[in-house]
Amino acid sequence: MTQTSENVTWLTQEAYNKLKVELEYLTGPARTEIAAKIAAAREEGDLRENGGYHAAKEEQGKQELRVRQLTQLLENAKVGEAPASADGAVAPGMVVTIAFDGDEDDTMTFLLASREYASADIETYSPQSPLGTGVIGHKVGEDAQYELPNGKKASVKILKAEPYSG
Repeated sequence: MTQTSENVTWLTQEAYNKLKVELEYLTGPARTEIAAKIAAAREEGDLRENGGYHAAKEEQGKQELRVRQLTQLLENAKVGEAPASADGAVAPGMVVTIAFDGDEDDTMTFLLASREYASADIETYSPQSPLGTGVIGHKVGEDAQYELPNGKKASVKILKAEPYSG
C-alpha cells in the first residue's frame, strides 16, 4: 500500500480485503461486545470509581478511532499498483536501497509506504517519516538528507529505487 500526494492510498487486493474485514468486525461484533462490557460495568453501581467502566469506555474510544481511520483509508483507496514515478524519482510505493553517509557497505532496503502495509516481508517506512520525506523526489545516485530525532541531519545516497511488486 502506498500513499500519493493526491491523498489516494494504493492497496493490494489482499491489503484492501484485510482492512475491510477488520472494519466489518469493528463496526459489528466488536461494537456489540464493548457495549455489553459497558452495560455490565454500569450495573456495578457508582461510575466515578468503577475501573471496569472507565476501561471499557477507553477501549470503545480506541475502537471508534480505528473505525474512523479505516473508513477514511478505504474511502480513498484504489486497488492495484501505484503508478511509477514519471521521472524515475523516489516515490511512495517503491522499494528503496540507501547507503548511509555514502558508505556503500552500510546499506538498508525498505518499502516506502503507509504503515498499514507493515505486514509485508520488507521493512516499511512511511512517506511522512523523516527518512521518507528526505528521500522522496530524489533519483538514484543522488544524496538526500533527513532530520534525526535529536535534530541533527543525516545524509544517505539513493542506490536503487524500483516499484514494489508485492
